[in-house]
Amino acid sequence: MLESKAEYTQEAKAQAIPSAGRRGERAAPKRLVILGATGSVGRSCAQVLAGAPGRFEVAAVAGGRDGAALARTAVALKARFAAIADPSGYAALKAGVAGQAVEVAAGPEAVVEAALREAELVVAAIVGAAGLAPTYAAIAAGRAVALANKETLVCAGGAVMEAARRSGARILPMDSEHNAIFQAMGGCDAAQIVKMTLTASGGPFREWSAERIRAATISEALAHPNWAMGAKVTIDSASLMNKGLELIEAHHLFGMPASRLAVLVHPQSIVHGLISFADGSVTAGMAAPDMRTPIAHCLAYPERIDSGVGPLDLAATGQLSFQQPDLGRFPALGLAIAALSAGGGAPTALNAANEAAVEAFLAARIGFSEMARVVETVLDQSARAGELAACASVAQSLAVHHIARDRALALLA
Repeated sequence: MLESKAEYTQEAKAQAIPSAGRRGERAAPKRLVILGATGSVGRSCAQVLAGAPGRFEVAAVAGGRDGAALARTAVALKARFAAIADPSGYAALKAGVAGQAVEVAAGPEAVVEAALREAELVVAAIVGAAGLAPTYAAIAAGRAVALANKETLVCAGGAVMEAARRSGARILPMDSEHNAIFQAMGGCDAAQIVKMTLTASGGPFREWSAERIRAATISEALAHPNWAMGAKVTIDSASLMNKGLELIEAHHLFGMPASRLAVLVHPQSIVHGLISFADGSVTAGMAAPDMRTPIAHCLAYPERIDSGVGPLDLAATGQLSFQQPDLGRFPALGLAIAALSAGGGAPTALNAANEAAVEAFLAARIGFSEMARVVETVLDQSARAGELAACASVAQSLAVHHIARDRALALLA
């Protein structure tokens, strides 16, 4: 379950953080599994690990389809096991680790095997619904999970959080916004919070007209002003769908109803989250826009290590500005808010349709604004067909996901 700092006892700290040994002893390294090791979060993890020699060891890494890149990562991190989800990348993976003490395997089941390797923390950073099965497996097995895959909770939040409650698994939010919220809460009772606000940079189209957004090219949508991310997340950020998915994730992570969740556009990306309390006070989670900060927080939690990110210089930033999101120009965010309010299988269908729509946009098959229309149509069709009932299990959530994705692909065809 998601634990506050107040709930994290000294005994648990000693068990979870091998570095907290007795004075004079050389502490055993903390063992990690990194799912999505070749993506942007995985690469940032590697940078943080390089800055903390001897403090961590990597039991396993997993990647999608680039076997050569995964091999380089496995060798660099001295991983004991490497799993590639797409079997077509197996040959390159095996060749890349030749002569190294790295066991390799391929296929989705191999990624689940990686997630279940003995470790103190599993970093879940596989993009999209593909990350659900291995992340759920780790949580169900009671592993501590640093969650950077928002689709796990968007697709099957109820089932995943229930599995965490049953197994006692700790979930640490690694997304910058949720990590900032977690730190800003300071271990308080969620009942004392009257509003939880996630910030959005506004993406590359923040000041564009609706007409200009409709004509946006792929390269323009990928030109994020503040963050360096993978293509799918970057497109979601440009449409503000990413922020909608994060609202749904926050609902499950922190137990916040939709009525107490909000979004503010904050172009500087310095304030990542805000907590408004019943007494009128507000706390803010602030950091430079660099994923190494939340990554370092999760890897070492509840201790602190150097992330490699310089100190925040507010004087150099000059000003911090905020504005309400424009749902007219960015309808994807409105669709996500409506899906959160509707509950049941609506967030699952929303995510599935959006994944298919983003793939089509990146393949130059549809325009930028058509993505939201595809998602809206799929949600409407799924609701009228009675396919959006609440899902009691991951299997049911995946069934809703596949049906909604098929609907989206039919529309795109």
